[in-house]
Formats: sequence, structure tokens, C-alpha cells
Amino acid sequence: MSHGGNIYQFARRLGCLPEQVLDFSANINPVQAVDLTCLLKVQLTPYADPDYSLLKQAINQRYPTPEGIDIELFNGASAAIFALLRGLQPKDVVLYAPLYGEYAHIAGKLGCQVHSINRFNHLKADIPERSTVIFVNPSTPDGQLYDMQDLLARWQAADCTTIIDESFLDFCETDSVAGHIKHYNKLYVIKSLSKFYGCAGIRIGFVLAETAAIKELQRLEPAWKLSSLDMAYMRQALANTAFIEQTRQQTAHLRDLLHHALQDSGLFDKIYPGQANFLLARLANGEASAPAHAPRLRPVGDGYQLQTLLEPSRILIRVCDNFEGLDKSHVRFAVKDEQAIARLSRSLKEIRL
Repeated sequence: MSHGGNIYQFARRLGCLPEQVLDFSANINPVQAVDLTCLLKVQLTPYADPDYSLLKQAINQRYPTPEGIDIELFNGASAAIFALLRGLQPKDVVLYAPLYGEYAHIAGKLGCQVHSINRFNHLKADIPERSTVIFVNPSTPDGQLYDMQDLLARWQAADCTTIIDESFLDFCETDSVAGHIKHYNKLYVIKSLSKFYGCAGIRIGFVLAETAAIKELQRLEPAWKLSSLDMAYMRQALANTAFIEQTRQQTAHLRDLLHHALQDSGLFDKIYPGQANFLLARLANGEASAPAHAPRLRPVGDGYQLQTLLEPSRILIRVCDNFEGLDKSHVRFAVKDEQAIARLSRSLKEIRL
């Protein structure tokens, strides 16, 4: 699977309903900011506002930006990635891996020369001048949160066009790099709203950039990319400002529970210290020894074998072998609610090797 979240294919294979699957593969907030009843009075007869004025106002209130910075909305962050690379038409693209495969796929389709840098081992490696740099913060699939100041300075000094994907930044207590755009006119920031606000079916993402750059991006964009229902729901969600701190506190608590569940299973020899709403873990291979406080490690093979062993519990996970630099031993788990994490914990402990 190239993405998490394909519960339909998984459910068909198991012969169950999608809602009976416990999906740890998709990094979506288990709590929603508003109830769907907010859509009952949405008028569907007129065309939606092609300028998205009310939604842009709500976004600007949620993500205040300096004068001279504008936004363009898209039908999800994936659509934003494609449109931005199509508009920029870069010759050289530098990807800091591991990161999700959309970037390499789209860059390859557009004929770009792709350069990959392993950010675990070579974060400060040299890059081609005037290349287009793509960096995800916090990263995926490991969830590491990076201090961007020095990196931005290095890329700007090399006259790079820089794309920072902040799809998971809302889960963290830190600031966006969008404020740097006023001093760095080749900087673009991508944001997703569906992950933090728990509404994967509401496809809204956006790009922040200098006003002139946004106008250039808009030249190739169609009108009416978003539906009235999408926009009405997201305006209500963005208005729930109490949801922000509630979600961050809840995510930190549940992430700790998930970490303990993975550690106590004895199946993993490494759990990456992520700061987003997911954790990356590496399955034990029988050679490493467990820390003194951990249970004896139980080698299970690889992530696909683990997935098979979890199928009787109808639990779907994300094997990360299609992330560059990782292999079949690396598995990612989304942060879910306490009941779901308890069920995962029981299922992991009940695995018979």
C-alpha cells in the first residue's frame, strides 16, 4: 500500500465492513472539531464562491501571516504538492528522505532530476545550487520535529526554491516557518487541514507563499476546486479554537500510551521518538538485546508478517518499506483513542511466534 488508510481493500480481504477495521495506518486525529450537523443548512443551489473568501478569512484567523503573503487552496495537500511542482517545473529536486512517496512520484512524472538525502545521517549534506528543496516537518513516518532556522539559511544561501510540508505541524507546540517568507521569496509552505481536524473525507490543503508567487500558481488552477460542504465544514472546524490545545494535550497523552503498548509487546527493538500523531517502530530481528526495563524481544519477521498476525483482530498497520532508507522491519502506528490502543496492546501481546 502506498498510503495508509485503504481500509476498504483490507475489509474486503477479511470479509468485514470497513467500520469494523481498527485503522492504525492512517494518521488522522480520532476526534473531530465539529459535528456534521453544521452542514444541514448549507445551500447547495448556488455555485460556491470561486474565490473562497469566507474560508480564506477563517484560515487567516487560524494561521496569521504578515502582509505580502497569500494562500491558494487545493482539494487536499496531495493536490497542492502536484500543482506546486507542476507550476515551478524544477530541474533539480532535493528530497530529504524518508518522506512519503508522492514527492518522488510527481517529480519523476514531471521529468525532474531527483536527488535524495538521508536526513538521519546526512542532514547537512551539500545540495545543488538553485535546486528545489522539499522537507517535511515534522517528518513522516518517524515524526521528528526539526529546528528549521539553520536549514532555511543554508538553502537560501544556495539560492534554492524551498518547499516545507507542515501537514502535521498543528500537533506540535511550535511555530510555522511561514513568517520567513517575507525575507525569503522562494519559500513555500504546504499545510493540510484534514489530519489535525479529524476529517480525511474533507479534502482541503493550501499553499502559503509570497503574493506574486501565489498569483503565478493560480494561473493554472481551475475554479470551484472545493465544494460548499467542504468549505462550510472547515470554517466551523477552524472556528473551534479550544480544539487546538485540547488536541495537542490529548495527542501527547495518547502517544505515550501507544509508545508503552509497543514497548511492552516485546516485538520492537526501536521506537522512534516522534512528536506528531504517529510513531515509527522497528521490529526486532533477534540479534539486538532489549534494554533492561523492556521485556525480552520476540522476533516476528517483518511488517507484513506482523500485519498477517494482526488480521484476526481486524487491525490495519502501515509497513514502511516504500519509504527510502527504511525496510520491511519498519512499521508506523497512528495515535488512536485509549480503547483502540488497549485493543492493539492486547493483540500484540497475544501474538504467538
